[in-house]
Amino acid sequence: MVSVLPLNIKNSLAPTPTQSPQYAISLKTKSNESLDLADPDYIRAIVACMDMNAVLGGAACHYGGPAAFAELMSATHAFAFFKSQKSGKEFFELFNIVNDAGHCENGLYALKAMYNYADLSLNSLKNFRSIKSKLTGHGESHLFPDGVLLSNGPLGSAFPQAQGLAMADALAENQRTTILAISDGASMEGEAKEAFSAIPGFAARGKLNPFICILSDNNTKLTGRIDKDSFSMQGYFSSLKEQGWHVISLENGNDLEACLKAIEEAHSLSTKNPKIPVLIHARTTKGIGTKKTAESSSGGHGFPLKTAAELRGFVSEILNGKELPSEIDSWITELENTTPAASQPGEKIQSGVSKALIAKKAAGLPIVSITSDLQGSTGVKDFQAKFPESTFDVGVAEANMVSVAAGFSKTGYIPVVDTFAQFGVTKGALPITMANLSQSPIIAFFSHTGFQDAADGASHQALSYISMQSSIPNVYVFTLSCSSEAEALVSQALDEFAADRKNGKTPKTYIFFLGRENFPASYKENVSYQLHKSQVLMDTADLHSKKVCILAVGSMVPEAIKASQILQEQKIGVSLLQPSAINHPDLSTIEFYVAKCGGKLLVVEDHQRIGGFASILTQSLKENRLSFELKVLAVNGKFGQSAYSAAELYSKHHLDADHIVQTIKESLL
Repeated sequence: MVSVLPLNIKNSLAPTPTQSPQYAISLKTKSNESLDLADPDYIRAIVACMDMNAVLGGAACHYGGPAAFAELMSATHAFAFFKSQKSGKEFFELFNIVNDAGHCENGLYALKAMYNYADLSLNSLKNFRSIKSKLTGHGESHLFPDGVLLSNGPLGSAFPQAQGLAMADALAENQRTTILAISDGASMEGEAKEAFSAIPGFAARGKLNPFICILSDNNTKLTGRIDKDSFSMQGYFSSLKEQGWHVISLENGNDLEACLKAIEEAHSLSTKNPKIPVLIHARTTKGIGTKKTAESSSGGHGFPLKTAAELRGFVSEILNGKELPSEIDSWITELENTTPAASQPGEKIQSGVSKALIAKKAAGLPIVSITSDLQGSTGVKDFQAKFPESTFDVGVAEANMVSVAAGFSKTGYIPVVDTFAQFGVTKGALPITMANLSQSPIIAFFSHTGFQDAADGASHQALSYISMQSSIPNVYVFTLSCSSEAEALVSQALDEFAADRKNGKTPKTYIFFLGRENFPASYKENVSYQLHKSQVLMDTADLHSKKVCILAVGSMVPEAIKASQILQEQKIGVSLLQPSAINHPDLSTIEFYVAKCGGKLLVVEDHQRIGGFASILTQSLKENRLSFELKVLAVNGKFGQSAYSAAELYSKHHLDADHIVQTIKESLL
């Protein structure tokens, strides 16, 4: 093979740690040398404390996945650091270590803090998922380049990037092994399956460096057991040997010594013969450490504790008689004395979605729910509980979800799909296009828009959701701002869809975008919602000589209401609208209120400045020859990051009430 040299790029990862882990277990390597590994029980205990910090701050987080991976990651890193120290090279010169189990990144933070790697310490872990920390919900190299090689989060996305690393190393003739960690749930994604097939194919042709895949298999995804809720993955995993993988079966992936032996064997096999990649198929227990999490149907996917008063007993059960170190003991005491963040008043927009679906199903519409493991977060869980015969969970596979729904649509059903907005617009864009080409429209609920998925960080924050869907023919895009609006507009969309089918017409695809946090059930009394029409939330333009029209998209409505109240106190009139119809805007209503406010218009949206609602609207207004002055508050070409609440990110990106007021006063009046 001819070597092709790449550009010289400095590796940003921190150097190999020279110290043993803070809480260690000593084992013997295959060569009978003593090796200190991070104690997995202490990894789990630290993860529990990190998660409690986040919960008290108001953020969601995960325990089950990192608990399952603790032994595998402890053995992997100890082995890589050991080989580095023996060779005199940095570990990243010998290994690419990539995590595709994004929900398990907090376990890696805990592990690395034990080594003081990249200057991490137990104290630095306390800000996990906060806006003050580089330790985001999922590993992000743009914020933590010294500790994260490749960003992760959307399941299956880091696996093919790791394939690229190994192929690039082969081309450059780097003597480096790539080690990839992935979960069984992530293995359901199309991207992961493509990589599973491609890696042995390229390796056989000599175009891939040594590759080790560590698969944590506990038959568990976010909402429950994979085989029970969707379908078994065991047949697919069995096929990997036929696809060209050398499979090491690790029956107890929570046995630290067995994990170390498997890693050593995998490294030996892959380096001796790079033409055959190695898969460590590890059987693990998701949520191992406590009886409650290990036995729960979801494996304690999220963190199960609601109050710090429960934490000491939880950690004690994890340690199972081992000493509680003073550092962790004082951390728990600190958490026990922490006042939790006040709960946000209001309710989920999702409740309106479920009410509409249930009512229309009960009225006889043939609604079916095709879902991909996030129904508890998106608003369709109650529908599925009431109508299990009309529910199909395809697993962690958003593209497949949309395409399956298209098949149901072609047969005469009204299929509804659901996932987070980031996954719906990225993994669903092509299937939505093909569904409409096939005259098989669907109805979609894509939640956690913009910064609403605050704690999970940039990989989960959909900041281009409008631009990614709005130009697809036959698609209507809507944003929802409260549960009463959701119930009304979803109900009307279902009726329109059914009426078109009955009249021999192809319905539109309706995509509803909504937030995650609590919102008021409604913003005004006796409101009448109409699909395709803007909601007029406030109109005081006639009361003052200075006036402005504010269009607040979806989740930005509460900030715009606060701003409007401040402006009113300062004798500035406001016409405030929620333009729920996004890519086919309600021009008649909007033009009326813009003209009423003397052409002074501000658009605020939790979307990138390029390609958002403001771009769509202003083109239409200009084509209608409306004269107006415009200011847009949107995300200015930046990625997001983790935070305990969306409000912190709104403030950072100048989308909050104070910046709305400031912009209007400085630039429009």
